[in-house]
Parts: sequence; C-alpha cells; structure tokens
Amino acid sequence: MRTVVLDTNVLLADPNTLLAYPDAEVLLPETVLGEIDKLKTSRADPELRFRGREVSRILFDLSETGNLLEGVDLPEGGRLRIAPLDNDAEMPEGLSTRNADDRILAVAHQACAAGCEGLTLVTNDLNMLLKAQAFGLTVERREDASDGSWAKRFIVRPFQRYKIPIAILAIAIAVFAGVVAFAFYSSSLVQPGTVVSGVPDEFRDQLSSENRALLDGLTALDADPNDVEAMQSVANAYYNLRDQTGNVAYTQRAISYYERYLAARPDDAAVRTDMAAMYFYSGTTDRAIQEITKVLETEPDHIQANFNLGIFYWRGRQDYEAAALQFSKVEALTRDGDVHAQLINEDAKTNLAAVITEAQEAGQPIDVPGGSI
Repeated sequence: MRTVVLDTNVLLADPNTLLAYPDAEVLLPETVLGEIDKLKTSRADPELRFRGREVSRILFDLSETGNLLEGVDLPEGGRLRIAPLDNDAEMPEGLSTRNADDRILAVAHQACAAGCEGLTLVTNDLNMLLKAQAFGLTVERREDASDGSWAKRFIVRPFQRYKIPIAILAIAIAVFAGVVAFAFYSSSLVQPGTVVSGVPDEFRDQLSSENRALLDGLTALDADPNDVEAMQSVANAYYNLRDQTGNVAYTQRAISYYERYLAARPDDAAVRTDMAAMYFYSGTTDRAIQEITKVLETEPDHIQANFNLGIFYWRGRQDYEAAALQFSKVEALTRDGDVHAQLINEDAKTNLAAVITEAQEAGQPIDVPGGSI
C-alpha cells in the first residue's frame, strides 16, 4: 500500500480529498490540523471557513470508528492516520520548525526515512512542490473535485452543501424551534450575563453548531436587545443555515440582523460584505451591488468584496465586461500571498476564463487587462 501525505491547500480546495485514496495510507500531518483549526475562527472568506469546518466534520466522523493517531479505515478503502512531527528526530537540513510548510515536509521526509519510492506528497503549492522535489519526494497536484459549476465556486458561500433528507431536516428544525421556545419561556430564570438558560447541556449538545449559535444569540438578545455581538452571531447563524438548507427564508432573517448590527457599526466591511451576499442570494442583485460598493468605497482592495462583486455582475446582471474586470483585479490582488490567497487566486482565474467564454458564446466578446479577447 502506498503512502500519501496531504498538504493543507488540497483539503481547502476539496475536503473530500481525505477519502480520495482507497489504495493508500493517507497521512495527515498534525500541522495541517492546526492550520485548519485556525482557519475556522479567522476572518478568512466564508467559503474557506466552510471547507475548514467540513474537514473537521469528516475527521470527527472518522474518529468515532477508531483512534486517528493509530489509523482508521476509510469508507471506500485505505487508511488515514494523523502524523505528528517527531521532535526527537533530526530536522532535515534547510527546513525549520518555525515554518508550517517545512513541518509538513519534515513529516513526509520522516515517513519515508526507510525509502520514499511508495510515498507521494499531494500539494497545490508551488513552493512546497519545489522544496519536496529537492528532497527527492514524489509530488502530485490535486484539482478541486467539485462539479466546477458557478454556484459551488462562490466565495460568498455555496447554494447547498449538505445532502440532508428533507424528513430529517424537518424534524431537526422542529426540535430546534422547540428548544428556542423553551429557552425563551424560561428566560425569566436567567441571571444577567448568562448566554443560555433552562436548556440542559446534554440536549443542547445535540444541536448543530449553527443552531447552538442561533440559540445563544437569540437568548442574549432577549436579555439585551442592543447586544451588537449577539446580532452578528444570529445573522451569521442564519447565513450558515441558509447555506446548509437552501432555505431562502433564512436570507431575510440574516439581512434583518445584519442591518441592526450595521446601524450600530456601519464601518464593519466584513459584515457588510456578508449582508451583500445575502441580498444577492435573495434575488436582490441591485441592493447587493449597492452594499458591496459601499465597502469598496472605503476599502478598494477588499478581496472578498471585489470577488463577490464580480459574481454579482456575472450571475446577477450578465454584465460580462464588469465581471471580468473584477476577477482580473482579484487575480492581481492575490497573485502573491498565503495558501488562502492562492485558492482565491485560482477561483478568480477560473471564473475569469468562464466569463470570457460565456461572453464569446453570447456574441459579446470583451476586453480584459492584457489584451483583447
């Protein structure tokens, strides 16, 4: 059985890469887990945060079948194991423990200490690839295995990610509604400053992270209607629920809480960008463009806002020239950067190519920076 070592960027491009090697032992360097964990709570774009959570969800499900450090069997074949860096082993010359990429390379190097013929490092990062080849490691790239459709390439978040049977979803929503009602019924028993009351922890733990965030936020707002942090938490929870269920009603609820939040903090570019995405998903493209333009008036190089504006022009207005200009700008802004920037860069280039092709097919050839198309 061959050995495959996964880099962070391939998981953020497609979390299901964890399950994509039925003929191999898949090694996941412990450093990758740390990078994924930091991403989940960062202000990176929502799509990347979503993919980070998906990686964690898959690993959590696998952990129920065995010890990840010892290795677990994968559903379609193969095994997966978390591989910590052996700090007692000598670090290969040219690598530093202070650099995350170097630690990943060191794990791969240690894994094939007895011979690297059957080991492959999977990465989409050029610098990582060059370093790995210098150490004699076999390297391969892995493209995003999604269907490539425009909806699933949104940085503003996809239309639907979870394949939840409608009956199960209906039950979950009904149970959640009961919990919320129970929480508010018992709110008179809550001491000021308590986030959630009257709900047994054992029952609350059965809720999804989004439903728990929504419950906590609504309870906090019941205690203090002017709690702006709770407004944002509730808005984000509705945003996530809309992603998971495809229920457009959640967009209006998210918008209402985002508007309340922005009334108190009008200069929060990240929140206004999220609200613009909700307007777009609700079918109100003009308002989405209006809100995203406010962000770019004060932060013209805001990457997510520029990317989303390209989507709005492309899919909301079929304004191919304006969309192409936005994606070209994003490509320039993210040309040099970390793994997150490089993923956005790839999406921008992919979307730009798609816009150019659609424009040609529609008989509307466009000019883009660098020449006429």
